[in-house]
Amino acid sequence: MNRAVETDHIWIKDLREREQVEGLYVVRQKKTGVTRKGDPFVSITLADRTGEIEARIWEKADELGALFSEGDVVKVTGTVNSYRDQIQLTIMALGPWEGEVDQSIFMESTQKDISQMLASLMAILQEVGDPDLKKLSHKFLNDTQFMERFKKAPAAKHFHHNYLGGLLEHTHSVCELARLISAHYPELDRDLLITGAFLHDIGKIKELSYDLHIDYTDEGRLVGHLVLGCVMLEEKIDQIKGFSQEIALRLKHLILSHHGEFEFGSPKRPKFKEAFALHLIDDLDAKMNGLGRFMERDTKEGSWTEYNRLFERYFLKGHMDSLGEPQDNGEDLEDKQERLF
Repeated sequence: MNRAVETDHIWIKDLREREQVEGLYVVRQKKTGVTRKGDPFVSITLADRTGEIEARIWEKADELGALFSEGDVVKVTGTVNSYRDQIQLTIMALGPWEGEVDQSIFMESTQKDISQMLASLMAILQEVGDPDLKKLSHKFLNDTQFMERFKKAPAAKHFHHNYLGGLLEHTHSVCELARLISAHYPELDRDLLITGAFLHDIGKIKELSYDLHIDYTDEGRLVGHLVLGCVMLEEKIDQIKGFSQEIALRLKHLILSHHGEFEFGSPKRPKFKEAFALHLIDDLDAKMNGLGRFMERDTKEGSWTEYNRLFERYFLKGHMDSLGEPQDNGEDLEDKQERLF
């Protein structure tokens, strides 16, 4: 059986104008259209783990378009060109790939060691002294099906930890921060905060699918990981005789409120200190990861990144080009601000 391997792959990030391309890519989006002359065409978004590229099928559009659907891996032959200052692929031939696929071509993975992160996470949870919370953690850690998905799942579709193993990486980091924060603020319930940090995103193993690309499941779109996490929590609590109802209620609140505000998807805002702390820790870790990846991938020359629409600003990524006195060249302040930023 044919097998696609990473060493043979032409990465999207490396594509250049006028280059001839033959390779395997996953179809993220597929749309059909009609030219002004009435001829059909197919517009698709092709992707690998390094990025996406818009592609067009002009010749035999109906015939080739019938061969694949969104989510399929296709073998493509085409030419890279430029349209409105963006590279685009004109497809000459295309067909569905029937062989085995190396998932690493299409999906990024955490750069950290899965086994080491898991061992460290388990060591942190072992420090929890409350018997109910310790039993609860063990219920999840001893659930083989849960752990297999937990170790592999991404933490998000976009922006932060959006790669295989991202959920474990993010959860481990949040738990480490929870341990540090609880030491700095001893009035916090350390056991509750650490356990909440472990459980806050467990619903994402059901919210997200991650075969050849990350997308939302039906459960994810209709219910979301906050509610799914609470359901998973209740299922485990029901297996523990005499579990404290107050602790159960606080854990549910930690999960439901960790996004912080209604506009960010939280059905509840944090209403006790541990909930506030978890929200801030989760937000910090997500943003540091997402911002770091944005700056690492920025290709703009100079000291400043491209404009980041999520944060609505530019970011300084290196040394400042010049700290000298500005020259008066007749520009008004607004023109200078536009030029600089």
